[in-house]
Amino acid sequence: MLNKILPEKIAKIIGAKVNMKYVNELRFRADKPIILSVNGKNYFLGENGLTSSLKEALFSSKIVIEDIVFRASECSIYSVNEQIKRGYIVTDSGLRLGIGGNVVEENGQVKTITNFCSLNIRIPHNIKNCSLSCFDQIVHDKTIENTLIISPPGCGKTTFLKDFIFQLSEHNLTHNVLLLDERGELDIDLNANFYDKIAFSSKKMGFENGIRALSPDLIVTDEIGQEEDADAILYASTCGVKILASAHADSIETLIKKDFFQILLKEKIFRRYVLLSKRNGPGTNEGIYNENLSRIMAF
Repeated sequence: MLNKILPEKIAKIIGAKVNMKYVNELRFRADKPIILSVNGKNYFLGENGLTSSLKEALFSSKIVIEDIVFRASECSIYSVNEQIKRGYIVTDSGLRLGIGGNVVEENGQVKTITNFCSLNIRIPHNIKNCSLSCFDQIVHDKTIENTLIISPPGCGKTTFLKDFIFQLSEHNLTHNVLLLDERGELDIDLNANFYDKIAFSSKKMGFENGIRALSPDLIVTDEIGQEEDADAILYASTCGVKILASAHADSIETLIKKDFFQILLKEKIFRRYVLLSKRNGPGTNEGIYNENLSRIMAF
């Protein structure tokens, strides 16, 4: 996956010296050391692989960052500008590159990002059975409870969603699943049956068009975070469609302070909440909560 977008020297070192099975992120910053996040801990990249020594670290540059973005866009920055406006690029192999740089606005709308100065490359992993400990709390007699997966960034929300869809197939549950894949990540290497996909759409358009055109039993979507997303979920709930979604928060207490979440909490749209952390590595399950935000299972 990385060989296509990284400079040859860096790709060779990572390929020969780093076990990518445990790598979650690669960070490039202009004139700063290259950093790899491994099971939630940060290391520098050196000539001989991972190192804790700054003296051994390889440094990135603005030119390296621009080259990676250019390669990730398949040599056409213009063709991925709609993604860049949202702050990232997703490659065909499922890598997401978060981009830092100068935001260009016009009439209050983001037109593009220029002068790239940092990158965060998220490495997707399929972790088989990572949702299994929660499965029986979410699925009862083939009925799926509306569920929200909560964690800070990089703690396994997307991985959980993908494995849950896989588990539906493994349990021979033939629900029609619709992936609202806003960033083009959810169905990368997804080994499951009975799912459709709408990609690179807003939640509002995806929910409305998907329900109308594809008649899903369950909608799975990542990272809700604004009032428009909450409105889309409310709309789906009135149509008899079940929801599995995720949101950024480091605790239940933090979640209930978010403005967009108030109407979903008041209406008790979600019947289950799963809290993840990286206390013991990304995907650490901290507990399952009911619609009243009372913990019903600890891990």
